[in-house]
Amino acid sequence: MILFHYTHRIVQKTLLGSSSSVLLHRRTLFRIRSTNDIRQLDQLITQKYLNLPQPSNKILATYIWIDGTGEQLRSKTKTMSKVPDNVEELSWWMFDGSSTDQAVGENSDVYLKPAAIFKDPFILGADNKLVLCETYDANKKPTKTNSRADCKKTMELIADQKPLFGLEQEYTLLDRDGWPFGWPKNAFPSPQGPYYCGVGACQAYARDIVEAHYRACLYSGLDLSGTNAEVMASQWEYQIGPTEGIAASDQLWISRYILQRIGEEYGVQVSFDPKPMECGDWNGAGCHANFSVENMRKPGGIKEIRKAIEKLSHRQEIHIKYYDPSQGLDNTRRLTGKHETASYKSFTSATASRNVSIRIPRQVDEEQCGYFEDRRPAANCDPYAVTNILVKTVCLDSSDE
Repeated sequence: MILFHYTHRIVQKTLLGSSSSVLLHRRTLFRIRSTNDIRQLDQLITQKYLNLPQPSNKILATYIWIDGTGEQLRSKTKTMSKVPDNVEELSWWMFDGSSTDQAVGENSDVYLKPAAIFKDPFILGADNKLVLCETYDANKKPTKTNSRADCKKTMELIADQKPLFGLEQEYTLLDRDGWPFGWPKNAFPSPQGPYYCGVGACQAYARDIVEAHYRACLYSGLDLSGTNAEVMASQWEYQIGPTEGIAASDQLWISRYILQRIGEEYGVQVSFDPKPMECGDWNGAGCHANFSVENMRKPGGIKEIRKAIEKLSHRQEIHIKYYDPSQGLDNTRRLTGKHETASYKSFTSATASRNVSIRIPRQVDEEQCGYFEDRRPAANCDPYAVTNILVKTVCLDSSDE
């Protein structure tokens, strides 16, 4: 028996900082829980077929896109007769948007526009590709969850400032029943403390997945700069960047896809929920965004960093709405002022503190130049939305939402 915990309902909610109520398309924890074990397929049998020689005039291109939830990925694969030299050589494709909450059945075709291309770490032995795509409706307008289109325009406006992003993606590994991987069933492991950067069979859970993901991302050409076990048992983090402009967000989405595909092979779910365990004394999961432009990285750049923080302090409510797919509602479960977070209700900043909205790293304070860390984005954030609003506030002095 399989229970689908993909709640798909409309709720009326008062938005953060607003006196009006609006209808929001609300997605809670995306979990498919199996009450009985799903039999693992024999990888040795699979490998027999994957080892078959791939025709020299055929490659496989896996098109990947963000669905109507704004946080889940979908993919499908096509055969091509030529290795593309660049993304412009890839053709547009279509999918059934009525099955991904991006169209209605009467007009269900949604366009896939290739946006970025990477090496495929799953089907080896040929020059196969992973293709990250934008989604466009029947009128060839960006769909509601295509935030890349506007983000790309914003990044082009400040390209001369050389914006760099480092994105710290936290995630939680779950069994098929939705309980954290390695935890005793219907019970808790030992309290937080030994798990952060932990070593040992009772401290580090499922390191095999983490190491496989690390190598696969590097093979695909991603700027994955590090990884570590996080504070909650079975929670991990990796870092993308520093990477310039739109490429940082492109790479984060592809890294999420690679992680979930590897989880498939091990029979383990990957959750980006910002507060996977609301009962007990456990940390949530974020996607901290490190940001700088060239003037911040030059000697004396701390002045520019402090100017940026001052601008951010006046737009707390707006930024919170951009930092998870539910306009801030998911993140209120995580940003409580506890467990290394600031409260979503107020803006704070400090050097070296992890209990603030914006952290200036100790090294940056000492060297008086570098970057700042925005600790507010949720683990399930759309990085296009996060990086876009950061640039609009800090670099473009935008007053828009």
